[in-house]
Formats: sequence, C-alpha cells, structure tokens
Amino acid sequence: MYKIGLVGLKTSVEQILNLAEEYKHELEFISLPYEKIEEVENIVKEHKPYVHAWLFSGPIPYEIAKKTLGTDKIMVHVPATESGFYKSFLEMIYEQGKIIEHLSIDTMSSNNISEEALSQLNIKTPKVYTKVFESDVDTNELVHFHLNLWNKGRTEGALSCFPSVCEALREYGIPSYRMSISKMEVRQTLRILSEKVKTSYFKDTQIGVEIIEVEYFNKVAEEMKTPYHLQYLELRLKEMLIQLGEKINGSFSEKGNGRYMIFSSRGAIEREIITLEDTIQKLAFEADTTVAVGIGFGETAYSAEINAFRAIQHSKEMKKREIVIIQDDGKIIESPGKKKELQYDTRTHNKPLIEKLKNGNVSVKTYKKISALVQRMGWSDFTTKDLATHLEMTERNVRRIVADMCEVDLAQCVGEEAQATRGRPSKIYRLL
Repeated sequence: MYKIGLVGLKTSVEQILNLAEEYKHELEFISLPYEKIEEVENIVKEHKPYVHAWLFSGPIPYEIAKKTLGTDKIMVHVPATESGFYKSFLEMIYEQGKIIEHLSIDTMSSNNISEEALSQLNIKTPKVYTKVFESDVDTNELVHFHLNLWNKGRTEGALSCFPSVCEALREYGIPSYRMSISKMEVRQTLRILSEKVKTSYFKDTQIGVEIIEVEYFNKVAEEMKTPYHLQYLELRLKEMLIQLGEKINGSFSEKGNGRYMIFSSRGAIEREIITLEDTIQKLAFEADTTVAVGIGFGETAYSAEINAFRAIQHSKEMKKREIVIIQDDGKIIESPGKKKELQYDTRTHNKPLIEKLKNGNVSVKTYKKISALVQRMGWSDFTTKDLATHLEMTERNVRRIVADMCEVDLAQCVGEEAQATRGRPSKIYRLL
C-alpha cells in the first residue's frame, strides 16, 4: 500500500482525512499537521524516507516542500480556487450584515485568484487591495499590510491565506477571514493523487534491462599475462555485477566478450542509478578500459531488451560513455540523475515539423536533442560552439545541422559575436 504524507494545518488535515475514507484500501495517509508554516521544511525532511507521495493542504506548504526536497516523488496540493474566495467573502458579508465595498487580501504570486473570482460576479465589484507574496514570506509583513489599510480607513475587512494573520488582525478588531479549502477541491485533488499513484505503480513494475559492456575486451584479454589472470579478472567483474543484480533484485546473465545483462523492474533500476554508476567506475578501474551502459524499459521483456540495445549503442557514440536510458515511449535520457541530465523525444506527431525536418535533412532525434539542450541551459540564443561543446560533436558538423535548420525556418541567425582572437565572428542563432 502506498504511504501518503499529508501535510497541512490540523483543521485542513482532518477535513482531508474525512473525505479520504473511500481511498483507505489503496492509500495509507500519514497525518503530518503543523501549527506554523515554518515547520513544513523540517516535517518533509524528516519523513521523506517513509512516504511514497505527498499531499499538501494548499499551495504554500507545497511550494516550500518542493524547494526543500527537490524530489521525484509524487507531490500534489489542494489548489486555491475561486470557491475558497467566495466562501470567505460570503462569511464576511453575512457576519458584517452589509455588502463589503473595500477589502484587503493576501495571495501567493503563483495563484492570484481574487481578480478572477471577482470578474465572474455579476455585481458591483468591490475595491480590492492585494498583497502578493512568495512562499518564504514573513507573516508579520502581511499583518502590517492589512493593518495599515484598515487604520487609513481604506478597507472594511481582510481575507488571508494564513490563520495566524487572521488571528492577529482580529485582535486589532479587524474583521478577517481565512480563505480555506472546499470539499469539492479536496475530492478532485484526491482523485488526481489516486490516478498518479496508480500510474506510478504501473510504471514502476515495467520490465527494465541493463546492458553493461566492458569495451575493447579482446584487447584487455590480450594484455593479460596468462589465461588465469583473465579468468581472475572476469570473476572480479562478475562479482561486482552480481552484487548490483542483488541490489536491484535482478536476474544476472553473462553474454560473453565483456557484455553482461541484468533484468529487473523499472522502479528498482531507477532507484539504484547511483549504485549503477559506482559499479561502472569500479569495472572501468578494474579492467582499465571504458564501460558503456544502456538501459531499456518496456511493457514486455522483448521491447525492454530492444530499447536497451538501442541505448547502449547510443552510449558508445558518446565520448564519455554516459549511462543512456530509452523508455517505452521512445524518450531518451542521457546521464540520468546528474545535473547535466538531458531528456528528449525521438518521436513527433507534428506533421508540419516532420515536413520541415524532412526538407532540411535533419533527424527528429537531432532536432529534439538540440531543443532540449537549449531549454535545459536556459539559452535565448546560442552559437554553434555552444552546441558542439555540450553535444560532443564537431563544430563543423553542428554548423551544417544549424544551417539546415535555418533553411527550413526551425532556427534563425540573429547576430554575430566578435572573437577574442583573430578570425571570423561567430554567428548567433535562435530556435523558432
């Protein structure tokens, strides 16, 4: 059963748990309430090893946790929508016994709902003073924002995302109401969470194949002093790989001439990428040669093995022999788990793009890789030297590819960059 870390204020956590009863046979919710928003960081750090996914009562703890964890685990939150605004706004009107024409509101920068909510009301729109904040906001700052407007006579009440802000304002005699979550939003979020968990489970249980090849094995064998030295080397290599297979609950087999294969599940392989990297380094050191690794995922053993063979060929084309993964949907992942990880598709259903690539004699794989690199690096524009450095290609080859892309309006030259030394200036390009 999947364990879900449920993080939020105590009242919100209790509300979510009451509505989560129908999921009790598939999801186990671990209640992790907080009193102050500052507690969220420590809560998620402490419980990270014990949960499979996270559910947050709102966007504020979600954003804090996302910054703190940097995790690939499932993370969802109950969104702040118009219904939360309407609920608190109606409560304010009812308790005050009048139509509110001036109010102050605080909201996250990523989710300013007051304007959208008010624009949908077919009534005279009240004057709203909005304070937009980030996830690391000091709540005292929000209190002063609302208080200053009240003292100047500009507002008749306040709406806040924080209970502590509402409590502080009420002590000053200011009508203040918290924009809380609604049952409808909670139910929708629970459905999304359930679907994501199911998808993650099926992905985890896909078949995964690792092909590990100690390169130039014939040359390594020739340099051994005696056949016994070669046999001892093979035994040491196999011991390391058997330990890796045990770690990922896999089935190990030797294919001969320095090539080995391990069958396991996708989830186990993805969780032990670091272990695989350590094993590769040890193999390379022991055999004094390079080691290529290709990983394939698929619905069947056959499709996973085919993808693994494609992946290892891709790895052998790279100068530094990085790990390459090819997923069941054809997506390629180079250097998984590292800062320089690069993901790109090898397929497209965009007919105009296919036609342009065909006319420009550029492969889908090459175009997608360049596009993914530009996006990952955050380049608004680039030179062919920039691409050549990161793609491990010659600058001459990159110039040809970019020129072909310009011919079919997939890229354009937007300027030139003067060289520090003698020579022609480098052209600057931008993807279209």
